[in-house]
Amino acid sequence: METQAGDPGAFARFDLSRVPSPCFVVDEAALRRNLLVLKDVADRSDAKVLLALKAFSMWAVADVVGEYLHGVCASGLWEARLARQHYRGELTTYAPAYRPEDLPEILRLSDTVIFNSPAQISRFEDVIVAVRAEGAVFQVGLRLNPEFSEAAVAKYDPCASGSRLGFPVSQLKPEHLRGVDGLHFHALCEQGFEPLCRIWDALEPMIGGLLARLKWVNLGGGHHITRADYARDDLVAFLNRIKDRYGIDLYLEPGEAIALDAGILVGEILDSFVNGVAVAITDISATCHMPDVLEAPYRPALLNEGDQGVPVRLGGPSCLAGDVIGDYLFADLPAPGKRIAFLDQAHYSMVKTTTFNGVPLPAIALWNSDTDALQLVRRFDYADFRDRLS
Repeated sequence: METQAGDPGAFARFDLSRVPSPCFVVDEAALRRNLLVLKDVADRSDAKVLLALKAFSMWAVADVVGEYLHGVCASGLWEARLARQHYRGELTTYAPAYRPEDLPEILRLSDTVIFNSPAQISRFEDVIVAVRAEGAVFQVGLRLNPEFSEAAVAKYDPCASGSRLGFPVSQLKPEHLRGVDGLHFHALCEQGFEPLCRIWDALEPMIGGLLARLKWVNLGGGHHITRADYARDDLVAFLNRIKDRYGIDLYLEPGEAIALDAGILVGEILDSFVNGVAVAITDISATCHMPDVLEAPYRPALLNEGDQGVPVRLGGPSCLAGDVIGDYLFADLPAPGKRIAFLDQAHYSMVKTTTFNGVPLPAIALWNSDTDALQLVRRFDYADFRDRLS
């Protein structure tokens, strides 16, 4: 299990006792730094950058996002509604499949709706025509599967054998583009520029001859553009090269890159003891609050962890035997009441939380490391658990 890298940044000096426990804390200043990097890429390439709400949909910072990006992308009806209610700019919606009862509203809300196969576009042709007749203006896209795999983890690989995501490019025919304004592909996961370049090199010979009839290509997400070692100048040159060659608009849909290293999850030690190894139970649950720790799996970085000390196994409060976050070094066996925090928890952790086992949801706070202003955005209580199932 790899340790997830995390830059503590200004969180190294954040007083963890300032917020309730558990609590997600998002640094607005760090968020703006990421957004500024993405805006610079967009400005220099004339590409449009959209926030992928599936990764980070904390709409308390929607206005901040709107200052820098062209809009957002949604994964279905509820995210599309959230986008129109709180975010600015363009809205692109994609889902592997649409429920017939949802699609009319999705079409009305969205500037672009991307379908997963030509068969879906054909099946919903009457709906598309009817909604346009009502006055709605939107474009239609088709997601392709490049059938070229670069992702390191199979379960996060959109191009894995048998994938349900995207129409296989080897099956694409010119007639499949009837009524289609653009193509979309998403084949990356937490990766740099070089994999994107290789995917395009494999895909371009198969679609290049079709691009003259299209308006745009959406390069999807998974781009770690705001990571310090990302080759941003190369990305800009790559985007400009495609635009110059084909005269089309380009889109990027980063999710993690917007909130990378911009948030922590604060928790508290509830109990500690020795059972063959030192064990500490915290009010942070891997299964409820950081499910990718178990699904990926990975070991999240602990704020201010040293390189020497007592190895302590941190686990959550649920009854799941596997609710273990990882083994960490402490100066001594941590006592109940000690505050801890895990790094880089703004993206995907916040959107994936559950109340399994009645474990409370973490509060949400917005901090500005430049001004030290702190706002408690949301606290959850028993009713949030009670009202989910009855």
